[in-house]
Amino acid sequence: MNTESERIALFIDGSNLYAAARALGFDIDYKKLLEYFSGRGYLVRALYYTALIEDQEYSPIRPLVDWLDYNGYTMVTKPTKEFTDAAGRRKIKGNMDIELAVDMLEMADNLDHLYVFSGDGDFRRLVEAVQRKGKRVTVVSTVRSTPPMAADELRRQADVFLDLEKLIPEISRNGNRRMAPALPDEANQLPVGLGQNDDDYDDSESQSA
Repeated sequence: MNTESERIALFIDGSNLYAAARALGFDIDYKKLLEYFSGRGYLVRALYYTALIEDQEYSPIRPLVDWLDYNGYTMVTKPTKEFTDAAGRRKIKGNMDIELAVDMLEMADNLDHLYVFSGDGDFRRLVEAVQRKGKRVTVVSTVRSTPPMAADELRRQADVFLDLEKLIPEISRNGNRRMAPALPDEANQLPVGLGQNDDDYDDSESQSA
């Protein structure tokens, strides 16, 4: 099939993509990201998954969520859940893996090529299930960071592994890396604390960053 006529969709694990970009030291321009992948086929949908802390007076992710919602992305959000761990520390849980997996499986029949923006090894079986439907899957993450953000089993399962580092000239805000790691309190960043494969974080960490 001509790649220009491929029906494609982006499934973006927001916290995972943020962590990968931060590890590579660059800021994502989400308008550029959408334009880049729109040129790789017929873009049916770009879905962005993130959990939101509802009881915060101000959330650093809210400006990004609002902007994406009005600029071509389909936002999939849910409120985080608060709990206290064994050490008495306040934790916030906000895993979106199930939502992403359900959407991929439901939409796969109407797509030719699915792009998964995550390096989480838990998605290996999901990728395999979509491939059994005769669909191509590209995983977008990075192994150029220390430690690598993409699980080896996920890379091996994907039809194509696209290292995020190669996209820096295409999707970064200034076309290259920053000299220092990205700061999480900028308007177009995701909330600090949600690691690449971790679904909870210390609230104290998110408040202090």
